Amino acid sequence: MKIAIVEDDINMRKSLELAMGDYKEFEIKTFKHAKDALKGLDDSFDLVITDINMPGMDGIELVKEINGRYEVIIMTGNATLSKAIDSIHLGVKDFLLKPFDVDTLIGAIQRESKVQQVQKALKKIKKSTHGFLGKSDALTKVLRIADKACKTDASILLLGQSGVGKEVFASYIHKNSPRAKKPFIAINMAAIPDNLIESELFGFEKGAFTDASEAKAGQFELANGGTLFLDEIAEMPFGVQAKLLRALQEKEVRRLGASKSIKIDIRVVSATNANLDEKIKNGEFREDLYYRLNTIPLHIPPLCERKDEILQIAEATCKSNCEKYGFELKSFSNEAKSELLDYNWPGNIRELISVVERSVILSETQEIQKDELFLNVRK
Repeated sequence: MKIAIVEDDINMRKSLELAMGDYKEFEIKTFKHAKDALKGLDDSFDLVITDINMPGMDGIELVKEINGRYEVIIMTGNATLSKAIDSIHLGVKDFLLKPFDVDTLIGAIQRESKVQQVQKALKKIKKSTHGFLGKSDALTKVLRIADKACKTDASILLLGQSGVGKEVFASYIHKNSPRAKKPFIAINMAAIPDNLIESELFGFEKGAFTDASEAKAGQFELANGGTLFLDEIAEMPFGVQAKLLRALQEKEVRRLGASKSIKIDIRVVSATNANLDEKIKNGEFREDLYYRLNTIPLHIPPLCERKDEILQIAEATCKSNCEKYGFELKSFSNEAKSELLDYNWPGNIRELISVVERSVILSETQEIQKDELFLNVRK
């Protein structure tokens, strides 16, 4: 772990350098001023330890300049509540009051080191699984179809139960398409009041309605050049469906209150857990829109058909939550693993993530036990 120490007091700087030299896992570089540190910091550093009160540029200003590129521990002998609050708002990981013993500082560094190890492990997992927390034969089959679809502009309809990861698939399709460097905008139809969906999608001009004090671009315009993900598409009001169909066919939208249309170039991915055939029969969903959205259907299997992923997702989520809450790394007992595999997961991945987070928080030891999953209650 490479650490930068920023301290204007030469005695303190030398003392820290000497004391931390006994720890071979740390590579230390010291700076006497914040401006010197800004010049010397590069991508090889993992952590910055800085004093607050320094001439020229103080520690808080340094943290602002760093802007999240490195994790930071602050040390000071003249702390004020406002400075402490400022540092917390800026994402500082620890705040040490001078004088402190070296063991206190080493403990803070080691905690941060473990957090970074977890972060690196999670990045490796995500990289190896293309953003998915787990991998199974059933998932691989769907990904093969998605990989072919990615390279085209064909509309894709994601079908599957709630919680199977439809938005993850939509994001995957966008990131692996020629539009990857353009916007990816996700909209949940069920989360927007019916009377606002049209203005949210297509935008409006100033004065188009009572509260329209200024013009606003719709999500179609904001997604121009990229991908628009319409989640819970079955919840779209019937009256808006005709306007969506026209926008997709004509490749243009017209803001509410506007006299001219705006050309758009987007790729639409939509998703639903509803039975659209039934919706069409009941007159709740337009058949012509269904065919326009359903050029390539992707059926995402439920988690109970992707058993190979359960422990992969559970372990990745466990690591992530240990990092999130500052816990020591935890693991699952063999009995807990069996319980996870035996459960049917009606809420799919979303339910699994929730169960694991709760067990990480409530478990009494580093090994999560079967009873701490509380799956017997769900059964």
